[in-house]
Amino acid sequence: MLLPALMGPPGAWILAGAAAVALVAAIYPWPVKWISPARSAGAVAGLSLVLDFVWSGVAGQVLLWLPFEMTALLVLLYRVIRRAPRPHVSWLGGLAGTAVVLLPLRMTLHAPQPGWRESVFMALLAFLPAAGATGVGLYLRSLDDRRARAVTEALRDQRGEVARDLHDFVAHEVTGIVLEAQAAQLDDGARERNDELYARIEQAGTRALDAMDQMVRTLRTGEGGTWAEPPATRLYGLADLAELVGRFAAMTGARTELNQEDGIAGVLAREADDAAYRAVLESLTNIRRHAPHASRIAVSTGRTAGRAVEVTVADDGGGTPAPTRDG
Repeated sequence: MLLPALMGPPGAWILAGAAAVALVAAIYPWPVKWISPARSAGAVAGLSLVLDFVWSGVAGQVLLWLPFEMTALLVLLYRVIRRAPRPHVSWLGGLAGTAVVLLPLRMTLHAPQPGWRESVFMALLAFLPAAGATGVGLYLRSLDDRRARAVTEALRDQRGEVARDLHDFVAHEVTGIVLEAQAAQLDDGARERNDELYARIEQAGTRALDAMDQMVRTLRTGEGGTWAEPPATRLYGLADLAELVGRFAAMTGARTELNQEDGIAGVLAREADDAAYRAVLESLTNIRRHAPHASRIAVSTGRTAGRAVEVTVADDGGGTPAPTRDG
């Protein structure tokens, strides 16, 4: 870029230097220390605009370096529109776009017979690629913003799923541990009974630790600065209700029944099947907390007349009559 200036007049060095600086700014992988892409683009565009009006030389000299500088300014305009911070993109994009549009004036203003018509025509020609670079930058910027929003929403959903798992599974097991410990304190001291209670407490604690380990692995996936799809946590379903009800009956000692229609497991979609399981889990957890003396609990699943799936969890409340109020 600079070698042709060796054979030209002194003024050619200014044109060659401006074109070389613009090319370096356009292709260099910024940032470098405190120099950001926005600052480099603003500085190059400002230098080009100043040079349009202060340079005095022969118009023919401009033709050698003008295509290179024009290309570099278009690349800078695209980079500014796509990557510049939102508060600065408007004025930086306007500055770079103005530099592109007015660059041909460096040639028309120093022509042997300068005229405003030629200047307007050349500026309009330069406006077309500037508009194209701006459009491409805006389109890709919108895709980047959409991708960033998708990542944010995915992370929010993942955090919500972890919170639901923490509430549904860990709280369920911890509540069982508390009830078992309370039962052990109230027991008459029979060693066999206490051994069974301790074994169930150990099993519930192990399941709670496994659930927490799974959630920790879920949160740690994707570390290292690169985005990865959120790992799928385990989905339970109606087929797992027998195990859930069995664990609940062993922990509470209440008479717990599961009435499940044949062939109901696997009918629902995975997400709906998991939601049904979570509904039963939440109901049993609430029975533990708010109806600890319930002696009979019934879990039923079946299809309605409209072929929908209905899940019902009922308890007798422990046989304690509800309080009444006179009047």
